[in-house]
Amino acid sequence: MKWLYIAASLAVYIKLLVFPNPMVDLAEISIVETVVQDSGVPNTVSGIIFRNRIFDTIFEVVVFTIAIMGVRFMLADEQPSSTVYQFTDNPSIVLARLGATIAALVAIELAIRGHLSPGGGFAAGVAGGTAIGLIAITSSATYMESIYQRWHAATWEKVSVLIFMLLAVFTLVGIELPHGQLGTLVSGGWIPLLNILVAVKVALGSWAAILLFIRYRGLL
Repeated sequence: MKWLYIAASLAVYIKLLVFPNPMVDLAEISIVETVVQDSGVPNTVSGIIFRNRIFDTIFEVVVFTIAIMGVRFMLADEQPSSTVYQFTDNPSIVLARLGATIAALVAIELAIRGHLSPGGGFAAGVAGGTAIGLIAITSSATYMESIYQRWHAATWEKVSVLIFMLLAVFTLVGIELPHGQLGTLVSGGWIPLLNILVAVKVALGSWAAILLFIRYRGLL
């Protein structure tokens, strides 16, 4: 049986060397231009993530959701920490909150214009989670928890996932919005909406994880 595996491997290797590649001649076409035309957005990465490989992106969102659920599950049996480590000196608090403001503005920019320039929903969500984390280490845990509950962040996180799944299914079956004019803010069909939904999901999921780690670990 070992010799059969070796012979099969050699046959495949010889085939790759001898027979020509059946793929089209990439010198005659531009993959970047093709993606831009298909997706209607200048940012080809967003076009690939939210259109050409939307099936992969669906499961990336699902994996992130499962990760947040895993944090809740793993810490559910632990006792809350009695000590929360935070910044107490004024210079560190001012710098952290300044950084949080900048990160929040970057998150909004990446979410809204991620289909036009480098960025997108995942990067925007990370920036938003960074802003929330910087606020968390300069504010009381009770205050952060009260805001999370008051604005029903957990509900909005679940709603954003459901809407993302619905729009992703529309994309998979070929139901798309008009692409609009290339390079404008309202263009690219569902892609701008998908960017915003992913940003909301990642930021709110990060917020939930931050609160759990503060509650049970005392630090981020």
